Amino acid sequence: MIKCPKYFKHMTNSAGIYEVRVEVGSDIYRVFSFFDKGNLIILANGFQKKTQKTPMSELNLAEKLKKQYFNEHQDSK
Repeated sequence: MIKCPKYFKHMTNSAGIYEVRVEVGSDIYRVFSFFDKGNLIILANGFQKKTQKTPMSELNLAEKLKKQYFNEHQDSK
């Protein structure tokens, strides 16, 4: 289990999607990511977070990109 709750956390109700939190000045950005082969972190999609609630459309996009990634890499093994 990864322990860095301020900047990196598992997204509840997701299939292995993690959120990376980035602060630039007073702006806050999120980058969704997932793991491949243990320690390899794949960055999927990012957005500027303007409200407390994470947009489901962004989480759904991350899930879609993860599935696409593994489908493409399954063929190359």
